[in-house]
Amino acid sequence: MFFDIGPLELIALVILAILVFGPEKLPKVIQDTARFIRKVREFSDSARDDIRRELGPEFKDFDFEDLNPKNFARKHLLENEDLGLKEIRNGFDLRQELAEVTDAVNGREIAPGGSAASGTGTAAPSPGGSGVDLHKPGQAPRTDPPPYDADAT
Repeated sequence: MFFDIGPLELIALVILAILVFGPEKLPKVIQDTARFIRKVREFSDSARDDIRRELGPEFKDFDFEDLNPKNFARKHLLENEDLGLKEIRNGFDLRQELAEVTDAVNGREIAPGGSAASGTGTAAPSPGGSGVDLHKPGQAPRTDPPPYDADAT
């Protein structure tokens, strides 16, 4: 409630308040300050209730602390382990899609099982071992690595 005010700083503020307002006016200043804080708190509670009432029943458990981006991210990302990311990740088979695109570029037909069916013969695996044929059907596969350009890297 006092943010980073320690006990010595609090004593210093009390002494300063006594010196500024005097012992006669200090109780009245404290009462006025407490009344002001109470009214501000009532006003904020009323505004929060009005917002909840206007949002409707689907937002009845809406938490205003979620409006802070850090709290929102912590609540929805860090505390919720069941995000369905595994299902999303498993839904994408990038190797198969890459093979299909490569086969379409090379002009081969794609069989219903997802593998390419070449009309001129069998497809040789690529040197990398990924199973995707990147050379044209009439050419022999490259056995030597591509040239290395030190300036390009």
